Amino acid sequence: MLAYLFCFCFMPMGGIVIAFKDFKYPKGIFGSSWVGIKHFKYFFESRDAFKVIGNTIGYGISFYIIGAIAAIFVALLLYEIKSRRALKVYQTAYTLPNFISWVLVAYIGYTLLSSDFGVINQALRMFGLEPVKWYSEPKYWGIILAIFSVWQSVGMNSIIYYAALMGVDESLIEAAKLDGANYRQRVRYVLFPSVLPVVSVLSILAVGTVMNGNFGLFYQVPMDSGALYSATDIIQTYVVRGLIAGNISQTAAVGLFQSAVGLVLVVAANLTVRKINPENAMF
Repeated sequence: MLAYLFCFCFMPMGGIVIAFKDFKYPKGIFGSSWVGIKHFKYFFESRDAFKVIGNTIGYGISFYIIGAIAAIFVALLLYEIKSRRALKVYQTAYTLPNFISWVLVAYIGYTLLSSDFGVINQALRMFGLEPVKWYSEPKYWGIILAIFSVWQSVGMNSIIYYAALMGVDESLIEAAKLDGANYRQRVRYVLFPSVLPVVSVLSILAVGTVMNGNFGLFYQVPMDSGALYSATDIIQTYVVRGLIAGNISQTAAVGLFQSAVGLVLVVAANLTVRKINPENAMF
């Protein structure tokens, strides 16, 4: 593991210097001229900077909150299933979307949202309503992306919370029942405290990945439609388009900014959790 981290995580960090240079292929990384923070200034002075940063942070936080609530809800449902065979069937059904490629998910979405033959627009026509040009209307895509994100991730996340619930002492639940606690009270005072440490750790990790976003979700599902950039463009998609255009140094600067902010967020989140409950902090 140490060798892997050194070779694939630490050695490539020398390439960070590209963000401060005007990279030219014939001159190489260290032969290219030094330009300082020119590329950072160019990014923050552009009209796209605050749009992609806002989308990245906004979607990252909202998707985590919605996904965590959905995953805990599903874990509680699974916890109430006593048949092992039924439990395996439900767990398999919930986790299957996690293993489907985003390219395939994008075409599933296109089958639903296509302007001409999409299932949703055909249903709208049946009811005498006007079809919607989904791939030209940014206002719908916050909800659409949230649905796809939860659909894809809720199964794997629910397994983590379900594992935490399995560690609850059954005698505590029986004692709560004897004391007259209803289901809502048992969840609040017995079950939820058992998953709270897991929620804390996953929250710290999620804060660190808020700046990353899900490239497959934001690039493949909207079909990279230019009309939707205001609602679907995040740092990852912005960087990829920059790489395709050959702007190596500018995209390296954006990527370095993204990583630095992610590190700060992880440390800040861990400090916050440590002040609230030191036992739930990661470090």
